[in-house]
Amino acid sequence: MSNAVSSESPSPTRLKGKFIGILVCWILGFGSLIAWNSLMSIGDYYYALFPNYHPSRVLTLVYQPFALGTILILAYNEAKIDTRKRILAGFTLYTLSTLTLILLDLATSGTGGIGNYIGVCAIVGCFGVGDAIVQGGMTGDLSFMCPEFIQSFFSGLAASGAATSGLRLMAKAAFENSSNGLHKGVMLFLAISVLFEFLCILLYAFIFPKLPIVKHYRSKAAAEGSTTVAADLAAAGIETQSIQKADNDAKQSERLSNKQLFFQNIDYELDLCLIYVATLSIFPGFLYENTGTHKLGSWYALVLIAMYNVWDLIGRYVPLIEKIKLKSRKGLMIATLSRFLLVPCFYFTAKYGDQGWMIFLVSFLGLTNGHLTVCVMTAAPKGYKGPEQNALGNLLVLFLLCGICSGVALDWLWIIGNGKF
Repeated sequence: MSNAVSSESPSPTRLKGKFIGILVCWILGFGSLIAWNSLMSIGDYYYALFPNYHPSRVLTLVYQPFALGTILILAYNEAKIDTRKRILAGFTLYTLSTLTLILLDLATSGTGGIGNYIGVCAIVGCFGVGDAIVQGGMTGDLSFMCPEFIQSFFSGLAASGAATSGLRLMAKAAFENSSNGLHKGVMLFLAISVLFEFLCILLYAFIFPKLPIVKHYRSKAAAEGSTTVAADLAAAGIETQSIQKADNDAKQSERLSNKQLFFQNIDYELDLCLIYVATLSIFPGFLYENTGTHKLGSWYALVLIAMYNVWDLIGRYVPLIEKIKLKSRKGLMIATLSRFLLVPCFYFTAKYGDQGWMIFLVSFLGLTNGHLTVCVMTAAPKGYKGPEQNALGNLLVLFLLCGICSGVALDWLWIIGNGKF
């Protein structure tokens, strides 16, 4: 017999499944961005195919409007969208899009040309839609659970970048002297991406909703008026009673509106936007095209990308140390604004400095990006009811993607400044 949703659930600290939940969240984060990070890590391959089309910048610019437009629609309608169907649809889109990218490359035999480039851009647009669907849905879903879940999810996002960079360096070393080695490495990357994305579908569909701690938080959110968790609760064997519908409708009307949540958290939202404006105005386009030629040769851009990704991952674990975690809203804003000093630092280092200083700057960019992102994402949802936390999670991702889109647009100033149009 199915259980009814009740607010009288045991304390989550006494429920099983927290460690497994943290692990699953990490894998879901990893699978959410592995295709995109693989695409960034194999940037040298696309520069070989499309040397005149600025692929790292153009593909990033294509990705963002699709992601931003989708999250705008989803954030506005989040209370009406079934989270389970949303996230499974997002991971399915990721899987099919990555598989299509492999098939396109095989069909064109790894050749360049404008037709192939347009096809790659169209697939990248699908990645952007998938990002908004999954990242917004997961952030909203995890915002009413324990902070360790959302920290782990965002660490997984960064880990996909670190792992793909590490694998890219190994693949370059392994295939560098072999016939068609660059193409072989690319196929390996994309095949791994497909496997992880399919694994995420299975984990979210069959493992995550059945964990006791997850059932507790979703039941609590349902009792507070959330309607987005019904399908996930049903998958776990918990059905909301029909007589609760009127009660949930009343609670939904009592919750803070998106507009109220927006104004109450405007500083957190601006933090996220500005964090990614600063980061994406430098990474990855500037690192591929504006850092000059150094002793590392063709390895140089790959090493810079890898160092950013590794330190971004480390930065997302630093907030687990409570003594150095930034909690002050004013402190977060000051730290966020201070990162813009990195822009002139990168410019002058690229012009006058050596590769050691550039590697240091890239590492610091990644460390601060990861640390500040997790601090904001774990602090903002505290003190709200489940439906409000879900809405706020979507709003935070909206501003994160706004920051990325703005940063990518500003990144084109490096091209204008260097007369590379």
